[in-house]
Amino acid sequence: MSASTEQVLSRLSHRQRVHVNSTSTLVADVDKAAAAIDRRHARKHAEQAPRERKPGVTPLRGDDQRDLVLSPWELLAAFARASTLARQGRGRGLAEHWQGLKYCQALSTGANGYLALTEEGQSPELSYRAMQARELGRAFGLAAAERTVQNRFPEHVVSTLDAEAVLLAAFARSGPRPSLGARPRPDFFIEAWHPGEPSHVFAVTVNGNHQVATKRTGKADRSAFQQLARGSERAEQFHLAEWNTTPCLLMSTELVASEGIAVNALQTPGEGLIPARPATGRTSADALLSERNPTYVGAVRRPRTPGRRDEVGDGFLIPRKDVGWYGQLLARTGAAGQLAFAGAGPEIAQYLTDRQGHKHYKLRTFAGSSSVRDARHKIGSTWFVGTDQVFRLNQTRVEAFSGMAEELYGLLVEGEVEAYRRRVYDLRGSLPSGTTAPDWGPASFGRDGTAMALRILLK
Repeated sequence: MSASTEQVLSRLSHRQRVHVNSTSTLVADVDKAAAAIDRRHARKHAEQAPRERKPGVTPLRGDDQRDLVLSPWELLAAFARASTLARQGRGRGLAEHWQGLKYCQALSTGANGYLALTEEGQSPELSYRAMQARELGRAFGLAAAERTVQNRFPEHVVSTLDAEAVLLAAFARSGPRPSLGARPRPDFFIEAWHPGEPSHVFAVTVNGNHQVATKRTGKADRSAFQQLARGSERAEQFHLAEWNTTPCLLMSTELVASEGIAVNALQTPGEGLIPARPATGRTSADALLSERNPTYVGAVRRPRTPGRRDEVGDGFLIPRKDVGWYGQLLARTGAAGQLAFAGAGPEIAQYLTDRQGHKHYKLRTFAGSSSVRDARHKIGSTWFVGTDQVFRLNQTRVEAFSGMAEELYGLLVEGEVEAYRRRVYDLRGSLPSGTTAPDWGPASFGRDGTAMALRILLK
């Protein structure tokens, strides 16, 4: 029997445990899957060397290995925040903002007390199964990755950015619609920042699958292990300043694991350091981004054992001289994503280069399908401005709201990224928190001043 709308919203706001698997055994199993991938590659493409993978892969450590504890709505909101610049076309309000809404009925508490797929979640139409694995896999992987970065830098604010949206600024191929082509790359970047201090950047890969693994499932055939091995290949394609200095987080979510949904997580070392920026001037995040064209072909030099020549390969390498510029790029792309999350229109374009879609966002999108910043709600003592969407859940009209604290939104509209970051840091302890809000049902509040909430729409 289907749950009522009230029950669905209640489930979405209830925090539950999600198993995190990160052990030395997992590292060994992924190595076996990687070796099998290389053998298959050698049979099919004997003339080509297999793709490089990140060296030094290890389990997470300490509290990062603990189970996640979060509500399904916090999970879906994390995915929404990271996806607002996914370039889905003119209908971006529906296509990007509300991707998570289709999973409102997909998650609940399993028999063992862990978060699991509901009956509806376990039987999607075949054509949507891959989409569910990709999107929910990303949501869980991002939640684990963000928790990991926040644990390591508790006094910093964590921002998640779509890697393609960032890399387009420097590496887009020319054409009527700039793209990165099929070049392998990480899925997201996570920046841990503190005003006036250097930032730390992590490259993140995330995947999901519906495989029901049994004792007879070989290591080489286990989807999660294969996904982590492939994720290591994609992570190895990005480097900040020089080879192997950027920390990476590799995630694969098993949506129908025996213990409920499980996130398999690994890491690689590195500092990923971006120097502190001045609050004003041409190198601050308030300044227009200058154009950069780093080399992709033959850009990465990988040192080999003594007596052998270094190997040169392709990759997304940000040269050391451009690391400060890359920090500006992250801050400005993050500002664009937050404005898009709040339903801003042409104001988003000021933060994006032509390659990132400046013209796309400068134009008004089609009425009825675009998100519009025309909603304002007070939650606690904070006014939030943003956009809303009304949809039906079990024939009941439900309102979804996403937005930002009004004061912070105003700073970004005026192009004051550095002031926004300072103010966010000052407000960290006073912004709303929790999984619900007065007059609303499930709610999610980011440390960056964003909010996303649901409620039944009164007649």
